[in-house]
Amino acid sequence: MLDYSATYGAFSWTIPACFNFGGDVVDVWAQDTNKLALIWCDEQGHERRLTFAEMSGLSNRFANLLQQLDIRRGDRVLVMLPRLPEWQIAMVGCLKLGAIPIPCIEMLTRGGVAYRIEHSGARGAVTTAINVSKFAGPWKLAAQVSVGFAEGWVECEQGLAGCSDRFEPVPLSAEEPAIIYYTSGSTGKPKGVTHTSRALFAWRVVAMHWPALTPSDLMWCTADTGWSKAGTSILFGPWSCGSAVLFYNGRFDPKRRFELLAKYQVTVFCAAATELRQLVLQDVHPYDLSALRLAISAGETVNPEIIDRWRTLMRIPLLDGYGLTETLMNVVNYPQMPVKPGSMGRPLPGTEIAVLDAENWPVPAGQPGRLMIRLPNPQAMLGYWNDPELTNAAIVRRDGREWFNTGDIVKVDQDGYVFYLGRSDDVINSAGYRIGPVEVENAVIEHEAVQECAAVASPDAERGEVVKAFVVLRPGLAGSDLLAKDIQEHVKRLTAPYKYPRKIEFVEELPKTASGKIQRRVLRGREYAQARQQPHHE
Repeated sequence: MLDYSATYGAFSWTIPACFNFGGDVVDVWAQDTNKLALIWCDEQGHERRLTFAEMSGLSNRFANLLQQLDIRRGDRVLVMLPRLPEWQIAMVGCLKLGAIPIPCIEMLTRGGVAYRIEHSGARGAVTTAINVSKFAGPWKLAAQVSVGFAEGWVECEQGLAGCSDRFEPVPLSAEEPAIIYYTSGSTGKPKGVTHTSRALFAWRVVAMHWPALTPSDLMWCTADTGWSKAGTSILFGPWSCGSAVLFYNGRFDPKRRFELLAKYQVTVFCAAATELRQLVLQDVHPYDLSALRLAISAGETVNPEIIDRWRTLMRIPLLDGYGLTETLMNVVNYPQMPVKPGSMGRPLPGTEIAVLDAENWPVPAGQPGRLMIRLPNPQAMLGYWNDPELTNAAIVRRDGREWFNTGDIVKVDQDGYVFYLGRSDDVINSAGYRIGPVEVENAVIEHEAVQECAAVASPDAERGEVVKAFVVLRPGLAGSDLLAKDIQEHVKRLTAPYKYPRKIEFVEELPKTASGKIQRRVLRGREYAQARQQPHHE
């Protein structure tokens, strides 16, 4: 892209009738037998390098293994793995077979796993030996593959060794379900966001324009393997452009991040704002970062001061971007375009946006409104799995057109730059994790001392937002630091650890509507108002 306006105006989508990422991307790059696809390493110092040719053969073996275990086209397979090469092998192997992978974060509890199996009707699972106990239940999974030995499970390495490295990828229709991501909403259980093969194809356009990837790049994205950002920025985007990826399995440590960037001469770095806030505090002079040309971030807003500090420290751009699990990336900053402080950029070529008021009328430039994505768009989801009513509720129809309602409030300036203002629902975005308040509230209320609870977002300098629980105790009980700690530990046991309320405030009553609904927005507003009143310290 040399000129944004010219590129955006001239762009049109050309989607193939059939597309299989495994066959049409991985196997194609594999024709260059020496082309590097993956550098894997961990905090113990182990390292493994895989070419596209090796990845092609291993994913073929995995597809054959699934087929032997009676997994067929359209079957759902949970993939819950840490940052190991087996994650890419399993994901691509599923796609080649036409099975539908469901990436899951490792922090899921047994209850979270059970919900996904039951809701999706999954027939297979891939996980580590240490996590197989989370998959125990009344269901019968046809395929159970473990990395490491576990009773009743097929050990991955042994299973692959017994399979052929040849497989003919299934020609998936552009509209055929290809992958499902579970994401939290403001009410109810997590939703199964279902994307088709066209979305995997379309990600190449994002990768070409946002990080501007080429076959000579080495990209490192630190996202959790259960996030949609991992699929798009660790797998689909880079490999579609022929870029290699760095995959590090280890705890977050700012100095270690810079050591790895220098050691492997990473050219493009992608990290959440939570990480970037700590990275900009480091001394980078000891590290050779001359290969690094660009950093990108999505999942949560990057504060303007962090972008400025990064540019001053690293002397390269940090480009913020915006997207949803349901629509992938929609608005980004571009290497060739000036960055406005606080803006998430301009729409991706092929993406049309609108900003509408509560009555679905367009708002003037500079005025807040609900961000809409024009449909059809190849990046937009097929729908929420087995929930046509919820899918339909997310669509706004006006003037004969359909728009996906993102649920986010934005404003667009006279130059077309989009500025994020907040959520129109109650979802809490903490360090890139979307947390539904009802999930937290349900867990808190199960504590024997709790009568009522409301969970809301509370501003946090490190994580962007954290979960805060306003708790009404049962009659006769008094709040204390000890009780707050006990409630936090209780929630950790019931749900994923990242969902527990890091802040708890005991209150006499909760604000409610006339019909008795808890007004979370009132509590959230108080939190943000208090944060604005607090003195700022550098």
